[in-house]
Amino acid sequence: MQVRKYFFYLIKNKIMKLNQFTYFSNLVVLIIICSFSFSLFCDAAVNYQLSIQDPATNSLEWMANFYDLIMADLALVLCVIFFLITILLTDPIHHKHSNSSFSHSQNLEIFWTIVPALILLGIAYPSFNLLYSLDDLTDPVLTLKIVGHQWYWSYEFLDLDFQAREFDAYMVPTDDLLLGEFRLLTTDNQLSLPKRIPIKLLITSADVLHSWSVPSFGVKVDACPGRLNEASLYVKRSGLYFGQCSEICGVNHGFMPIMVKVNSMEGWVSKCLPESVPRSKLFFRSK
Repeated sequence: MQVRKYFFYLIKNKIMKLNQFTYFSNLVVLIIICSFSFSLFCDAAVNYQLSIQDPATNSLEWMANFYDLIMADLALVLCVIFFLITILLTDPIHHKHSNSSFSHSQNLEIFWTIVPALILLGIAYPSFNLLYSLDDLTDPVLTLKIVGHQWYWSYEFLDLDFQAREFDAYMVPTDDLLLGEFRLLTTDNQLSLPKRIPIKLLITSADVLHSWSVPSFGVKVDACPGRLNEASLYVKRSGLYFGQCSEICGVNHGFMPIMVKVNSMEGWVSKCLPESVPRSKLFFRSK
């Protein structure tokens, strides 16, 4: 992600100012490096981005595949429509035999009745599977409670010693950002989670409506006062993920970032929990 932003900086400020030979040679090298850079994961918004962020969960991968399926069906329908419109406007034979071959064609009526029904069935089947998978009933290993406030997030969970732990996450002001940190996305306390572990999210609000949303997870759950919403999370890879409140909640709605650091189980236990906590009570029972 940072590599891509650096590439855009090189193109704009460095390469465009070189002479012709140097410009061509550096451009070739840059294209080769860029081809490898796009294999890197994109877990935050970047300049000139046209697609979704790289999935970190199975659910977002299925959403992306379902989106591609719908776009393919849409492209097929548009091609057929433009083909028929072109025939209607340009083919002189059509105007002479339109009653027999087009306007009152039984075969054509059967075609444009059955084919759209098959397309809808092809969309409905994976959509039902996706809706069912989003309501995952897997027993969680870790339960995380998320509370929205004006205008920060609070997190609560039980550690390996079954002691309640909680902290607040505020946005870091622009003047306090370090080099490489994202404006409006960096928090003073980042949420740390283990990867490849079933996690249950319990989301609520202490004042007004909020929405806890992390695009790379495919999770967007409303936080409602007096109501506890639930979501399942299973992150497949380590990384640093970003999100924001996605429900207009007041004057500082745009200053409620979400910052999630995902580590391996061993790394999560060693870095996120105190040294005095037993390491084999809950999460390592399967080893």
